[in-house]
Amino acid sequence: MSVHSEVKRVTTHTLQKMKERGEKISMLTAYDFSFTKIFDEAGIDILLIGDSASNVIAGHETTLPITLEQMIFLASSVVRGAQRCFVICDLPFGTYQGNSKEALNSSIKIMKESGAHAVKLEGGTEVCESIARIVSSGIPVMAHLGLTPQSIYQFGTYNVRAKEDAEAELLLKNAHAVQEAGAFALVLEKIPAALGKRVAEELKIPVIGIGAGMHVDGQVLVMHDMLGITKDFSPRFLRRYLELYDAIKGATAQYIADVKAKDFPNDKEQY
Repeated sequence: MSVHSEVKRVTTHTLQKMKERGEKISMLTAYDFSFTKIFDEAGIDILLIGDSASNVIAGHETTLPITLEQMIFLASSVVRGAQRCFVICDLPFGTYQGNSKEALNSSIKIMKESGAHAVKLEGGTEVCESIARIVSSGIPVMAHLGLTPQSIYQFGTYNVRAKEDAEAELLLKNAHAVQEAGAFALVLEKIPAALGKRVAEELKIPVIGIGAGMHVDGQVLVMHDMLGITKDFSPRFLRRYLELYDAIKGATAQYIADVKAKDFPNDKEQY
């Protein structure tokens, strides 16, 4: 029996059971085949092809410019590297808002052309019709509340959301609404820890946090932030597990120096 055939794939059922038994869910973003293989072999539960690719891959200021076709290209690369983990692809801005039929068509295109296992979208009650329609076609949907980067021009700031009672109650209402609409999981971004705890306790579905405290059902980080590839982004919730920016820069400088000094390639490195 091959190694791959022995791997048990993480599914929505797996994630639900993890919540029920109190096992925390680990999630990272990924955008290519090579990093996906590393994350997958390390045992990550979920990989998200985030529209954050607009920032960390394409260099845009916001997540808004990335297209559906670009997301599908990235998701296809991730799917080919994932043997165990559950793979989710973001629906990019403009491919689902205000039109449940377009949301369904976008989701079908992602699933058929990339091989991803689920889609993710931002919003509460205003996208519940889309969630229900996508789910009714057999496609799992992850919801996203709190700080929703696709709405950054509406918010006008990346500050913590739902600190006031009124917005906190609205978020709770929206969390229950997306669950009722059929979402299998929910991401909460940059909200008070106490509110994150309350949402996770009230909802039956897994709640994944990014800056939502320790009491949610799992955590997600952008891989470039977690690995220290980015230098100019240091929110309170971010823990850098490596400092790859400095390591890669140093290695590149050494390579340049070796080439200039005619030290690379040496006798053992040529045919």
